[in-house]
This record gives sequence, C-alpha cells and structure tokens, in this order.
Amino acid sequence: MTTDHPRAGQRLTGAEMIVQILSDEGVDVVFGYSGGAILPTYDAIFVHNLDAQKRQIPLIVPANEQGAGFMAAGYARASGRVGVCMVTSGPGATNTVTPIRDSMADSIPLVVICGQVPTAAIGTDAFQEAPVSAIMGSVAKHVFLVTDPNRLEETVRTAFEIARTGRPGPVVLDIPKDVQNWSGVFKGHGSLPLPGYRNRLRAVAERRLDDDALRAFFVMLAQSERPLIYAGGGVIAGEATAALRDFADTFKIPVVTTLMGLGSVDTTEPRCMRMLGMHGAAFANYAVDDCDFLFAVGARFDDRVAAVPPRFAPGARHVAHLDVDASEIGKVKAVDWSHVGVMADALCQLTAHGKAQKFKSSWQPWHAHCAELKKVYAMNYDRESPLIQPYYVLEEINRLTKGEAIISTGVGQHQMWAAQYFDFKSPRLWLTSGSMGTMGFGLPAAIGAQFAHPNRLVIDIDGDASIRMNLGELETVTTYDLPVKVVVLNNFGDGMVKQWQKLFFKGRLSASDKSLHKKDFVKAAESDQFPWVRRLDRKEDVASVIADFIAFKGPAFLEVLIDPDAGVYPMVGPGQSYEEMITGDWIASRAIGPSEPPSTSGMF
Repeated sequence: MTTDHPRAGQRLTGAEMIVQILSDEGVDVVFGYSGGAILPTYDAIFVHNLDAQKRQIPLIVPANEQGAGFMAAGYARASGRVGVCMVTSGPGATNTVTPIRDSMADSIPLVVICGQVPTAAIGTDAFQEAPVSAIMGSVAKHVFLVTDPNRLEETVRTAFEIARTGRPGPVVLDIPKDVQNWSGVFKGHGSLPLPGYRNRLRAVAERRLDDDALRAFFVMLAQSERPLIYAGGGVIAGEATAALRDFADTFKIPVVTTLMGLGSVDTTEPRCMRMLGMHGAAFANYAVDDCDFLFAVGARFDDRVAAVPPRFAPGARHVAHLDVDASEIGKVKAVDWSHVGVMADALCQLTAHGKAQKFKSSWQPWHAHCAELKKVYAMNYDRESPLIQPYYVLEEINRLTKGEAIISTGVGQHQMWAAQYFDFKSPRLWLTSGSMGTMGFGLPAAIGAQFAHPNRLVIDIDGDASIRMNLGELETVTTYDLPVKVVVLNNFGDGMVKQWQKLFFKGRLSASDKSLHKKDFVKAAESDQFPWVRRLDRKEDVASVIADFIAFKGPAFLEVLIDPDAGVYPMVGPGQSYEEMITGDWIASRAIGPSEPPSTSGMF
C-alpha cells in the first residue's frame, strides 16, 4: 500500500506519531490531565499547536481525570465522532475506569490514551504504575498495551477504527513512556491485522434482508391491528434516525423510545409515544401493553424496560427485532423475526419493499387509541402547590428551548424528570448516563458537548447530590469561557434514594438526607467566576428568572430550591409489569383499586 501522507518517511518520536494520527483522524479537541508518564505526548501536542498551519488540537484540562473521560464522552454523544481522553499512568488511568465502563455500557466511541511507566519497569510496582490492561480489559471494548514501538503507528489508527465501527465503544491505549520517546520512520498508513473482527464487520455490513424475510415481516405487520415500534439507543449510535423516521412515517406506526433512544423520533410528533420503562410515561407503557405487534429497533429489552420479560408486551402476537449485535437477539425475550445488520440499511430495505408492494393498512382506530392514551394518562403534577415543583421548572425551560437545546443530566430524579418533560426534535440532543447511571456525569458531559457544538445551547440539568461528584468542573466551564447553562434542582439529598426509602423502607432516610450539609452552591459558582448566578426559591419568580437564565450569553448557574418531597412518577417497581405501574397522585391510572408498592427485591 502506498500513501501520499506529507510526513511519510520522516523520522518522528512515538509521541509525535500519536499526535499526527490524532490530527489525521480529525480530532479537534483532547480532554485530559498531564503527568510524568504522558509528558512526551502532551509536549508533542503543545509543539504541534505552535504551527498555525496544522489542524489545532486544543488540550482541555479538567479538575480530574474522571471529568476528562466524561467530557470526551459528552463530545462523542453530541457529535457522533470519537471522543479522545489523554491521562497519565497509575491514578490518572484508574480515574478513567468509570467513564470507560459508562461509555461501554451506552455504546459510546472513545479513545483513551494512558501513559504507562517505561516498558522495563512494568510489573515492578514502579511509581504511578497500574495494571491498565488487567483493569480496563473487562470494561472497555478493547485495550492495547504498546510494548513494540514499531507497531505504535498502526495501533493508534486501529484504536480509532475499533472505537467507531460495529457497536461503538471505548478503546484504551496504554503507552509506556519509553515508547513515546522512541523515534522511528513514520509510514503514514497502515493498521493492525484484525481478520476476525473485520470479517465479522464485513459480514454484518453485507447482510441484507432477502425476499423471504421481507415478506415474512410484512405478513406479520398485515396481521396486526396495533403495531408499535420500540426504538433504543442503537438507532442513534447506528446513525439510523432518518431511516427509522421514514419507516415509521411511511407506514404510520407509533413509536416508543428507551431513555437512550430519546431523539430518535421527534417527541413533538403526534405518533411519538415518548419514553417507556420504569419511569416512562404511563401512556407509553400502556401502549406497549396494548400493542399486538412490537418491532424492537436498536433496543435490548433491558431490565429498566422489560423487568418481567414474559409480561412485557403481553398482547403482542409477534415480536420482531432489528440490531447490529447478534448477542442481543433473544437474549432477554424470544422473538418471531430478527435481522442482524446495519440498521439504516435494513430499515430502508423494509420501507422500499413495503412501498413496492403498495402495502397499506388502516390503523386509524389504533392511532385514535394512542391519542386517547396520551390525553387521559398525560404527565401531570400538583400545579397549585406553593412550593416550586421541578416539573414546572423543566416545562418552562422546555417552552423556551423548543426541543432544540442539548440537554445533559446527572443521575437521579432530575434525570428522569428531564427525560419526561423535555422535547427532543433531533438525535444527539439528550446526553445521559443510561446503563451505568453514573452520578456526576452531567456537568463534564455538557462541557464536552459544548466543545462539539460551540454555537448550540447546552444545558446541564443536575441534582444537588449528583453535581457534587464533579463540582470541580464548574471551574472548567469558566476557564474556557463556555456558555454552558447549569441548573441544580436542590431537594437537599439523594432524591431517588429517598423516594425508594419512602416507598420500601418505611421512610428511613439512611445516609440520603443532606439537609444539614453546608454546601452553598451559589457561592461555589461565584467563586469559580460564573458571571450569572442565581438562587430561585419563589414560585412566582420561576418564569422570569428562567427567561433571564436562558437568554444570558455566557456561563450561567441556577440553583432551584424544589419541593423536597417531589417524586418521579410513573414508576414500575422491581419485579412488576406495566399493569402494576404506580402513577402517583396526579397521573391517571387504569389499575383497579389502590396501587400497592412492590417488594424491595430486585435492582435499584
């Protein structure tokens, strides 16, 4: 293979090769924290950026490495491109374990470059040494320990390939300091031989629905009177949003989405039934109960959606499943039709086949039924309460942002309220830690998203407990003068934990009540030089303060003292089906008699 790379044949250090490949891969920002074992590469980036003719690669320094990992993840989630995080050895590397696992669980493409002690010192318990391969091997998509400098160039390129292809995920490069300092001839091309991996990818990419499979799908659809699409995060990760929307619009099929699938269909569209699951809308869950044909696209029937698989979509005579990962087919729920392949291609094939066959079916009664579900079982809350209700705050923000802002969240009640009350007209506007549920995700992810989209409105919806986890990143916002908007819904504690304790543990708030904590979030934001900082504690001020907050052009911080007893409803308890859903005092339920709290068994 030949190359026209302008630096081919030049002698470069390993660090310079790493930086050149970052530039070749289109990397336009690196999040990370320096240290002894990664100094050569940090210096190489510094020197690279001195040349105004080269693609600039800004180094964004967080408060700690976990923040760097979540910034890279926020960048990747918002852009669809590979996020890059660069840290030093030992604690620098181990501090990225959580964002790596978080990204693996949510299929987010990252490349994490870790410095390592010199090759000869590996295994001697050298200063700031950690067994990165052993630690990361179980939480990353792949890990490379580069001990042969002659393979460094190919390895770095291959890391990006693995991160972005197939089911995306995080790839870790563990690079000893002597490999970074080594010098050799830069080839400007090449990657590692991965025949098994590439053959599997090729097989998936080449797999097409044959005529029999297409006919079988539409036979099931024709037999249906109440079809429903169940769309997951795989639709967004697989860049299949346009194809899904075209399929759903062509055949007029309502859609429910998972937490990670929000934005795969426009939530303001009439046939969008919004989010299903443990804290999904009541009307979404009832639609799942009522459907007779369920088409899962890029979704995995996880426990937050199908806690009791045999009782999930109990009226569905047929279940179809489309995914890029063969391991997800039949893993939780048996299906009648399945296809493993590139999602957008398969959806386009289905749409084209249906059009060619002039497939028509009148689902007007089903459409009317879904519209009635949305009306009768709509989201609601105590609108007359003198206390500030979190739902009201989010409704006001949503009214102004109109489903077009990038919304990042921490994890807890505020996360679920945001999923329930915000609109998302496009994909990649919703950034949240889905599978791992990592508190502290929201603020650094918002920072990463702002770098991905400098001109977009980015809002972090956070909780007082969750934001504490990475509160140091407030300084990162103002250091780089990012117009990130931060909302802290303060209910003085771990709200979701307290809700479970009230429901299942007789109200014993063990280690979850923070009403006596001394944190002053307003002073914290002011000390980090936020130019707009307010505390909102009067209901009558909500609309005007939020309008000012959204209109402000720079970094803004808003703490809202909300009703400490506000809960997240609907709620499907562990071991319960949708028909046993708890809807609270303000959302209608079709359950007969009082809704009893479920047992305490099962996952939180």
